Amino acid sequence: MADLKCAVENCTYNKECLCSKGDIMVGGRHACCTDETCCDSFTQRREGIDSYTSALDHPSRTISIDCEAKNCVYNNNYKCVADHVDIRGCGACDCRETACATFQER
Repeated sequence: MADLKCAVENCTYNKECLCSKGDIMVGGRHACCTDETCCDSFTQRREGIDSYTSALDHPSRTISIDCEAKNCVYNNNYKCVADHVDIRGCGACDCRETACATFQER
C-alpha cells in the first residue's frame, strides 16, 4: 500500500487530500509520461448530492493502488509498489483530466 496524496479536490472520494475510496485504479496502459495516466477511480463531486455521503467515508493516508501503466517503474504485476503516490488534477471534471504525478517510465 502506498502513501497517497490526492490534489483532485473535486473528487467525491477526496477529503483533505486523502482518499476515502479504499483502493484506486491508475489508468494509462500505454503511458510514456505522467500526462498519459489518469485516476480511473475519479468521480466528480456534485454539490448537495455527495456532500452527505463524503462525510460518512473515512479517508486514509495509505491505499491500495491497482495500476494499468505497464511502462511505469512502480508497476509490479498491475500493482503500484511506490512508497508515495501523488494524484493531480485541479479542477478535473473527468478522469482524463487527472494524472499520476509519480509515474516514471521504465
